[in-house]
Amino acid sequence: MQIQNTKDFLAYYARIRQRTLKVIDCIPQDQLEWTPQVGRFTLGDQVRHIAAIERYMYAETILGKPSRYRGCGSELAEGFEETLAFMNRLREESIAIFRSLSAAQLNEKCLTPTGHPITIWKWLRALIEHEIHHRGQIYLYLGLLEVKTPPIFGLTSEEVAALSDQ
Repeated sequence: MQIQNTKDFLAYYARIRQRTLKVIDCIPQDQLEWTPQVGRFTLGDQVRHIAAIERYMYAETILGKPSRYRGCGSELAEGFEETLAFMNRLREESIAIFRSLSAAQLNEKCLTPTGHPITIWKWLRALIEHEIHHRGQIYLYLGLLEVKTPPIFGLTSEEVAALSDQ
């Protein structure tokens, strides 16, 4: 997928975020800081990471600045409501930055934290892939907790099979 303008990118990314928020809404509030293994992200870390990396790494590097990402621990936001507010606040800041990009700027280069030059539209595509990756981890964690989650596109695997020609 090539991103040719910010309007279409932002509309697509909003749909990605809606699906992410659907699964985040399934996190039991008392399990926000649960992790399947010591040393791994908690569910809350996953949510804070999606927000913090978007704003402090992707958006900053697109502006030509170095990454300011410092982690995703509960010191950034405690509790479910505060964590969601943190995510929403950083999202608004990021979207304002992305919205400011012209079509020409999408074809310019920025530097990743490793100093690797990458075309901005490709960096934005990586941002989407990153969020989807962590959404998948949240689904996995919730599965381990036996929390029912919504199907991503409206049907479960079993429902698709039942509706398919046999």
